[in-house]
Amino acid sequence: MLSIIVAVSFLIAVGVTVITNRSPIWILEFYLVASLVTFIVYAIDKSAARNGRWRTSERTLHAMSLFGGWPGAIFAQQKLRHKSKKRSFRILFWITAILNCGLFIWLLTPDGLKVLRALHI
Repeated sequence: MLSIIVAVSFLIAVGVTVITNRSPIWILEFYLVASLVTFIVYAIDKSAARNGRWRTSERTLHAMSLFGGWPGAIFAQQKLRHKSKKRSFRILFWITAILNCGLFIWLLTPDGLKVLRALHI
């Protein structure tokens, strides 16, 4: 349950940065879409695991988390009970989530804001 609170709190914090004009709305949209896609990939992988089909690699799941889908991964891990027990996976998952949060925080710094402005998005 704590992990769900962390994910929801992060998304709320991103929303607050948008409302207060500290970040553009597309960042919130990006996190929401990345989370939805990651949740769907976890669901497909869970189904594949149950039915003996081709599986999504853990590397792909971690990459999706690193690039913003970690809140969706948390929801999938909790709701689907998928990839929630394997300790080595969970440790690396949290490293990707922390790195992504660090990148988001950096984007709020003067140097990060310069990068956002340079993107013109």
